[in-house]
Amino acid sequence: MEKRSYNIFFDLHTVSGIVLSVLLFVIFFAGSFSFFRDEIINWERNDVVSVRKDLSLNVDSALLKLQKKYELKGREITFWRPYNEQRINLYLSASSDTTITQEGGFYYIDSKTYNTSDYTEAYSLGEFLYRLHFFAQIPYPAGYFLSGFAALFLVFVVLTGILVHWKKVFTNFFVFRPRAKLKTIWTDAHTALGTIGLPFQVVYAVTGAFFMINILLVIPNVALLYDGNQEKIYEDLEFEHPSFPFKGQSINGVTSINKYVSETKQRWDNFSVTEVSIANYRDAGMHVSVSGELSHATKFTGLGEVIYKVESDSIVDVKDPYAKTTYLDGVKNYLYRLHYGDYGGYALKITSFSLGLLSCFVVISGVLIWLTARVKKSVPEQKKRFYQTVTRIYLAICLTMFPVTAFSFVMVKLFPDYAGISPQTFIYAVYFLSWLVSSFWFIVAKSNNYIINKYCLITGAILSITVPLVSGLTTQQWFWKSLLNDNVDFVVVDLLWILVSLFSFYAFSRLRIPVETEELVTAVEIE
Repeated sequence: MEKRSYNIFFDLHTVSGIVLSVLLFVIFFAGSFSFFRDEIINWERNDVVSVRKDLSLNVDSALLKLQKKYELKGREITFWRPYNEQRINLYLSASSDTTITQEGGFYYIDSKTYNTSDYTEAYSLGEFLYRLHFFAQIPYPAGYFLSGFAALFLVFVVLTGILVHWKKVFTNFFVFRPRAKLKTIWTDAHTALGTIGLPFQVVYAVTGAFFMINILLVIPNVALLYDGNQEKIYEDLEFEHPSFPFKGQSINGVTSINKYVSETKQRWDNFSVTEVSIANYRDAGMHVSVSGELSHATKFTGLGEVIYKVESDSIVDVKDPYAKTTYLDGVKNYLYRLHYGDYGGYALKITSFSLGLLSCFVVISGVLIWLTARVKKSVPEQKKRFYQTVTRIYLAICLTMFPVTAFSFVMVKLFPDYAGISPQTFIYAVYFLSWLVSSFWFIVAKSNNYIINKYCLITGAILSITVPLVSGLTTQQWFWKSLLNDNVDFVVVDLLWILVSLFSFYAFSRLRIPVETEELVTAVEIE
């Protein structure tokens, strides 16, 4: 590569990486815990969930309980279970019967008690971390677009990084010089670990960008091809069920939705029902859509659906999961499966979690390379202090996420009733306030990089080992008891924090103040 081209790509890689560093760190750090979203939620609520990848709901009993609270006639009622939780998603549309004015909405329904709750009442720490990794706490669509474009530009950062390091990527991959100068140490670590995590980062950058900014692809098609009919395009993309006309006539007899669910399960082997959608409930135009998927061991993406017409007790449409996967299903579901990493069991989840944290280190090492390359004797004092301040702010915001996250896990166990306020308000207050205070302290105190890393490591390590201890003391669900009782979710969360704590204590024990300590510039050297 010509020197001029190399310099251009190097500058683009550096500038884009620095600009996106904090955003990418938050995305990867929160995203790493999102792989265990379901386990965290069940651990937080003390729910033992044994059935996975299935609706696991007595729909008839749920409808009877709902009927006591809502007038259901003429509504679209949808139950679906996207996650392995005890609570199941519930959507009630407005009724097509104009005499019914009670509004609908989105709710959660407990699969055992059939009690309903709204989004804020059912909020959880697992949901918080999951949504934090795409900045959903920022009002829509700003947060989605911010994370989507950050993911999109991550592709650009990765590509320019490959072009910059291409000649040395293979030779330097096996080189690590811990006794060399700081810039060399960080460069070796950045290159080697960046190469290891390269496929992971590309996959999650591409799929993440697709999920967050695909609305920008939909809008032109809605305007040009669908004359502004947004519902029609979503129906064609199979994000919504087909619509059926409301007839305004009550249906005769008693209808069992469970019967349709059982028939659909028996139709195909290894098939799990994940969604039941009822159109025009208790009306002559009532239809029931029962959909689900094959186990991933049977077929990577095998979606199936049967639509029943209740009045004639007949089948109006069948989508065979064993049939050849359509292009539309392939694109949508391959992207979902790749991004969520839910097709390879806990081995894949643990690997993805580790690669996510490794990507956080790649981000931090890139920032430190940028700093050590600019703080030289020839650089004016004012510029030096500017570079040092920028790096300190970056590190303070990023590294404090570790102890803050562990602290939040402790707090939800100490206050299972969320201190008498809504779960969402409690979690927001605990996480964001502690993050703000700890970041502000390190920034204002003008702590150097070594101090920030040292105290974040030790406080994070202590709080990490506190998580399973507090959980055991408050619920008596000790790690070994959960293991004997086969409570997988409890074991996974406790074990995760134990391993994180042990690794953090080890890293803390290996910290040394580096030899190069020009003025306020310090860094970490791990022997």
